[in-house]
Amino acid sequence: MSSSSYSNYTNSPCAACKFLRRKCTSDCVFGPYFPPEEPTKFANVHRIFGASNVSKILQEVAPHQREDAVNSLAYEAEARLRDPVYGCVGAISVLQRQVLGLQRELEETNADIMRYASCLGGETTSVYGDRRG
Repeated sequence: MSSSSYSNYTNSPCAACKFLRRKCTSDCVFGPYFPPEEPTKFANVHRIFGASNVSKILQEVAPHQREDAVNSLAYEAEARLRDPVYGCVGAISVLQRQVLGLQRELEETNADIMRYASCLGGETTSVYGDRRG
């Protein structure tokens, strides 16, 4: 969300200012990224990283990258709340194990297909495009 679209929310304080119980100004660093209708997004980010740290991060990041930075912080915060020890790394690890298991299953299935094709005496093409049989 661009800072110009934040002007739509100036009547209502952003989720960060509402959470922190402070007056939300038009130059609020949180305003464009924590709209009033997403209070849990800021609450989660604040709980994990702290408002001061988030403010520092946003000020250090180039303006065109701030939305991505906030989305990353929000994703990591949600992951840390679900899994306080591993966070995003835990989710990535689970997905990597699933990929490895599915790759093994695919290799086994391809081997079964090749065995079946060789029993029929026919020639077949593997999923990888090479001729076998």
